[in-house]
Amino acid sequence: MLAITDYPAFVLAILIFLAIPGPGNLALISSTAQGGIRGGLAATFGVIAGDQILMWCAVAGVAALLKAYPTAFALVQWLGAAYLAWLGIRMLLAKPGQGSVLKIAPHHFAKQAFFITLLNPKAIVFYMAFFPLFVDPARQPGLMTFGVMALTIAVLTFMYGLGATLISHFMAERVRANPRLSGAITKLAGVFLIGFGVRLALTK
Repeated sequence: MLAITDYPAFVLAILIFLAIPGPGNLALISSTAQGGIRGGLAATFGVIAGDQILMWCAVAGVAALLKAYPTAFALVQWLGAAYLAWLGIRMLLAKPGQGSVLKIAPHHFAKQAFFITLLNPKAIVFYMAFFPLFVDPARQPGLMTFGVMALTIAVLTFMYGLGATLISHFMAERVRANPRLSGAITKLAGVFLIGFGVRLALTK
């Protein structure tokens, strides 16, 4: 018997979590714009890998550990903020014709999306604070419960990432025809990443 308190609500929560704007969505869009469908799908698998690690860390009790040692959580926050800001500054300062800030190779897109997800404040809050609400400890949750939850998250993330990739690829064809618009979007993405980093650093 699975110890998920409300599976339909859990699915809905995942979909809402995916749709909320954040670094993960930005990674999918940027990877698709620079690497096409292969780049977008690679980034999707990077996001999935990052989500899985965060979920199993929450299962292993990392959430309680970070709560007991707030200094450790603050260090994670600042490392995440520095990484996001570094990516954002590189995108913001990119010159026309310089090439992509992220290398156009699927394994690079996957790596970037993976680390962005691991340090994504939205994802950290969800898995460390919100995710446990869907687990009923009175029903003795085991690996089967967490396995089903992990599989659900992976499948929904893949479906969402595939949709975002196809839409982004369709729009990217029109953006590439206008170099100035492409440069403006890159700089805007950089500003958003810096903003995400600052917000993460200031989050209590």
